[in-house]
Amino acid sequence: MSDDATILETHTGERLRLRTDGASRGNPGPAAAGVVVESDEGETLYSIGLYLGEMPNNQAEYRALIMGLRAVAEFQPNAVDVFMDSELVVRQMTGAYHVRDAILQQLYREAMALVQTLPRVTFTHVRRAENALADQLANQALDRHKHAARQRSG
Repeated sequence: MSDDATILETHTGERLRLRTDGASRGNPGPAAAGVVVESDEGETLYSIGLYLGEMPNNQAEYRALIMGLRAVAEFQPNAVDVFMDSELVVRQMTGAYHVRDAILQQLYREAMALVQTLPRVTFTHVRRAENALADQLANQALDRHKHAARQRSG
């Protein structure tokens, strides 16, 4: 799959699932985001994997969440259930943990501003296996970037 998004159909007014994953190879290192929007029945409505540049894993996780919140907003859902394998980000978004890092504070504020534009948003921490497509999309974006870099270097 390329960095282009896959979009199926609109599900305005429905409860939707958002699955996001940020990946970084090295901490910091090359990073990417995977985003999947699903219907409440589990049908994939939108998916994307995108290379983000060099950054630590937690920043990649927040950037994936922000991308996902923007994407799910386009569907105008009546509720959004967010699933992430980043316990840190889930706990920060739910208020269980304080955000101490300055860059993460900025990303947290951006994510919270998006959450406030959506009705009834919940956050759930899941194991990576339960977020497999988002994880796969992020890793594919990293692999594509690595392959393209090798081709450029000759």
